[in-house]
Amino acid sequence: MTTTDPDNTSTTSVVGGSRSTGTKATRVIGVAMVVAMGWLVLFGLVLSPADVNQGESVRLLYIHVPTIWIAYLSFVVTAVSSGIYLFTKKHSLGWDRLAGASGEFGVAFVALTLLVGSMWGRLTWGVFWQWDARLTTTALLFVTYIGYLAVRRLGGSHHQRAKRSAVVGLLAVLLIPLVHWSVVIWRSLHQTASVLDTDGDIDMDGTMLFTLFVGVVAFTLLYIWLVLHRTRAMAMEDMLEDRGLDIALAERRAEGVAR
Repeated sequence: MTTTDPDNTSTTSVVGGSRSTGTKATRVIGVAMVVAMGWLVLFGLVLSPADVNQGESVRLLYIHVPTIWIAYLSFVVTAVSSGIYLFTKKHSLGWDRLAGASGEFGVAFVALTLLVGSMWGRLTWGVFWQWDARLTTTALLFVTYIGYLAVRRLGGSHHQRAKRSAVVGLLAVLLIPLVHWSVVIWRSLHQTASVLDTDGDIDMDGTMLFTLFVGVVAFTLLYIWLVLHRTRAMAMEDMLEDRGLDIALAERRAEGVAR
């Protein structure tokens, strides 16, 4: 199935004639993701030991850390895809769709990070929220990308949407270093990195570290699976929007001829 881009006379392949967003690749990734999630549940709840200081609450770490790292990955992919769209001659809308899909799930992963983090904070600090440097900058990151998604919803052609959102995507990604290093820049209640610490030491038990690794793999596979499906769905949405515009124009021409 193909559609003609109203801003470009070239014909772009959309979804290969399929009504489904699934492919053999997404099915394989989906199976691998389910297996990895099963491993994460087994190690996170059963095999991994409780922490000496944090006790059983450390198990939230196996969701909290992977979700924020996948959020970082999502926003970096959004920025890179935006840059490729903006600075290459072809201006392929496929890169814009990838940027948008990645941004959507990045927002979802940051929201999950804040939710799990508040649960951890209640168990560790006694409160769900503190205006701590890490928490505040993460909330700012979340709000910024909500704004990015809002910009994508403004009116205009597909390429107008792509250009303005690409600029926002490239600027918003600059917040990630601020969020990550906030615990070093300011005096923070939030603990410093357990794996990628500035001194290069890994302050985790072997089983706990492996469980954290499994969590990162599982959530990465989930992210890839979701983005592939969402990107194809966005291509279908653009195709339907173009078709609706073509039908509306044809109707107006028919009215003109009738008069």
